[in-house]
Amino acid sequence: MFTFAERRAPAWRHAIAMPLVVAACIANGTAGAVEDRLPPDVAAHLKSAGIPLTAVGIVVQEVGVSRPSLALNATRALNPASTMKLVSTYAALELLGPNFQWKTRAFAGGPMAGDVLEGDLVLKGGGDPKLTLESLWLFVRALRARGLREIRGDLVLDRTYFDAGEHDAARFDAEPLRPYNVGPDALLVNFKSVRFTFSPDGERGVVQVLAEPRPAQLELAQSVRIVEGPCNDWRTRLKADIQNGATGARVAFSGLYPASCGERSWNIALLGHPAYVHGVFRQIWEESGGVLRGSVRDGQATPSARLLCTQESPSLSEIVRDINKYSNNVMARQLFLTLSAELQKPPGSNGRSAEVVKAWLAQKRIEAPELVLENGSGLSRLERMSAANLARVLDAAFQSSVMPELMASLPLVASDGTMRRRLRYDSVAGQAHIKTGSLFDTRTIAGYVLDRLGRRQIIVFLINHPNAAAGQPAQDALLRRVYDRN
Repeated sequence: MFTFAERRAPAWRHAIAMPLVVAACIANGTAGAVEDRLPPDVAAHLKSAGIPLTAVGIVVQEVGVSRPSLALNATRALNPASTMKLVSTYAALELLGPNFQWKTRAFAGGPMAGDVLEGDLVLKGGGDPKLTLESLWLFVRALRARGLREIRGDLVLDRTYFDAGEHDAARFDAEPLRPYNVGPDALLVNFKSVRFTFSPDGERGVVQVLAEPRPAQLELAQSVRIVEGPCNDWRTRLKADIQNGATGARVAFSGLYPASCGERSWNIALLGHPAYVHGVFRQIWEESGGVLRGSVRDGQATPSARLLCTQESPSLSEIVRDINKYSNNVMARQLFLTLSAELQKPPGSNGRSAEVVKAWLAQKRIEAPELVLENGSGLSRLERMSAANLARVLDAAFQSSVMPELMASLPLVASDGTMRRRLRYDSVAGQAHIKTGSLFDTRTIAGYVLDRLGRRQIIVFLINHPNAAAGQPAQDALLRRVYDRN
């Protein structure tokens, strides 16, 4: 049986040498010799899933120790999926600081006459990843509190903080209406999504569909009937006819909805960024008693424009927690673009942010020639990193001043985030902080395990294969083995 190396055990050097032989065996094509050197249960799960060892990259290494206790294909460039967020968020915490905040500003583009703005209202986006509906409502309230009631001009959107390039929401998986496929924007509001809530009315035998927010550009039709039976996959019994464009959208729901579901919600990304911001701002503005005479257009705040108020985001440490706990791709992309916008100059771009991250890694003496950064979120077919270098990043992070913020952002096994349902009632439950990653042909985990001896172990387990989804039991087995150290 494979035994993990003890730091001060007499056979330490021999135990460490074994993983290096493992990697060499793989490189020489002698995969059969490797299975005996992997923990037997891990190897068995991979074999059962039909995942060859050549499709796997593994590193297990104690924090602060220079060599791994287990390494398999450690230097091979693999798609890390959402574990790439560990690189982006750690870089941001160190380069921007845990207390960094994004700012959204409102400028008066003309003179004020009492409570009337004789000109445009300019909203200048600062890349806030969490400018939610509630945040925008507070922003509007702040404008009203400053005496502004009527806007005679247009709503001008200054989105020049980012140069995100053209975004094809259907490119990744042909699901352009999924909120995780929303492109980044300097003035991203509420993830550009509408939450449709299905509320059954048992007395009338129908289901009321509520939309929040409800911009004027959205037309909603509904004819959903209540049925008996288990909730199960309730969406499959609904029919959604969605006609979506840059400036308007029509959504018609029909079909059947089980009463046993109670209230359920469905988030859909609708409209282009300018139309969505305009529609939601106008809705909140008019609900607060304001008047907006003009339309919407892109533009910039001029030097003569007068600052009216500023809306600040939560701190970066809070944003990082949302990104890593729940693997929020849109927020991660906003964060990635911010690196170059802040550390160089606006507009932030993916290419320039990749340069910032690579230079930061080089300063830490982490040379990663295989590293490919497309958008920093891991929602990419192009991004690549080796298990060895991801482990080196985690080692550096644990010994950095921002370790508490990064550690607190990682899902706790069997407790919260994307790991809340895994390894429940298991020995490792509550003893590991693990970031997960998932694409159609990729399953990854990376993070820290506090083993039974009280030592912090780094674990990276990357799988790139069409059967990757069946590899989770192997990853769970390794987590368990690293904790138990047997």
